[in-house]
Amino acid sequence: MSNVKQVVTQLFKCNQITIPENRQSLFEEFLQDEQNLTIINTLIQNQNELMAKWKLQDRIAEIMQQPIRLANATVGKPYQAEFDLDKFNWPDIIAFEWDGLERVGLTYDDTTKQISGVPTQSGDIKLLFKFKVADQPEEDAFNHKPVTLIINPDPKSLWKNLESDTNDPHWKDDNLTMFAPLGDRHILVSSKRGRSHANMGSFREDDFAFQDLANGWSLVVVADGAGSAKLSRKGSSMACQGIVNYFQEQASVESLAEFDDLLQQHIQNTSDDTQKKLNRFVYNNLGKAAFQVHKQLETFAAQESLTLKDLSSTLIFTLFKKYEVGYALLSFGVGDCPIAVLNKDISEVNLMNWLDVGEFGGGTRFITMPEIFQSEKFATRFGFKLLADFSYLIMMSDGIYDPKFVVEANLPNIQKWQEFLADLNGQNEEGIAVELSPDNKEIEEQLSRWMDFWSPGNHDDRTLAIVF
Repeated sequence: MSNVKQVVTQLFKCNQITIPENRQSLFEEFLQDEQNLTIINTLIQNQNELMAKWKLQDRIAEIMQQPIRLANATVGKPYQAEFDLDKFNWPDIIAFEWDGLERVGLTYDDTTKQISGVPTQSGDIKLLFKFKVADQPEEDAFNHKPVTLIINPDPKSLWKNLESDTNDPHWKDDNLTMFAPLGDRHILVSSKRGRSHANMGSFREDDFAFQDLANGWSLVVVADGAGSAKLSRKGSSMACQGIVNYFQEQASVESLAEFDDLLQQHIQNTSDDTQKKLNRFVYNNLGKAAFQVHKQLETFAAQESLTLKDLSSTLIFTLFKKYEVGYALLSFGVGDCPIAVLNKDISEVNLMNWLDVGEFGGGTRFITMPEIFQSEKFATRFGFKLLADFSYLIMMSDGIYDPKFVVEANLPNIQKWQEFLADLNGQNEEGIAVELSPDNKEIEEQLSRWMDFWSPGNHDDRTLAIVF
């Protein structure tokens, strides 16, 4: 009765009706009248229903207005985002479904409470979160809450791949991959124009060469033309071919034949003296090759009214030959391209050169720089190793070294080389594997695909040579 009296009193008050003291008994009789009581109870019931409807609509509006932020996705990359009703304080949602996930390659799993999949398209994707809350009539339609999922494009797709000008007098292939026998081994080498160059339709600056020489020697050369030099592509090409030409000259052939005698002396009587003779041989012969390339570049620059700086290029090369006692490896390097030899069971790495980084100037050096040949460090640019056997001789430009090794300090770490080989074997984000086997008919295609690996911020030319 008190609730009835309260409801009617409030109703009268809203209609500016007050019950004076001398009408209270009449008011009590009014409230107890059977017909009036029926009307009042109906009024209370309607009021309760109205309040319930308002609370329901208010709750739906509250959910509709509460923001849902899903983590950004990227086209082609596996995506996973938690969507748990409890995290949004929505325990009263009794049914829901997503509309629009499937069309972009995603699904929702109610067991794991995860939105997952591999997005297939980019953009601000408009999804619908369709839901019902407790106390909604069963026949009611789902409420529709718009949710935006940002799917970023695959970064690779943002890069253009414009062909370089084939009519340019110094044009060369944008991408080149080769596999061939070399000595008693095989060589697999690839040189690819970097995305930064492909995006502008400019040229590949890296280059390479390899050649079987007389007297059982084999040669591998890699050069990285400086991107800031307008004809570095020509400089790297000339440097590689110049080294090959030098060691094919008769004087070089005869000189290399002397190495056999020096090595035999060293094997029979290992001493500081024989070691010094070998080091001097490497210094004289490889040094002459490097200097001849420098002079050829100097001549070309003068003929073409260029500066030597216009032809700037790094240069590394390695000669190797098999003897009864093992393999002799001779090397030279200027710039930031490493040469590494891994032993047979891949438990040790021998670095055949140091890089022109860090204390050596904070930046790379080029074969075009005259000061290279005048520096007291010139003699340290040569390497000589006599190894019983090896599994891989690996040479690379900084387009490979930077993303895969990051810093020079990682190069002596055999674990990093083991990881690098595992990467080649398919342990990478793209799952692309290169089977380093002479019987692999797809070896060139596999390496060419592997060379396109994605590494944020590393879009330079890439050259990788592997002797195995």
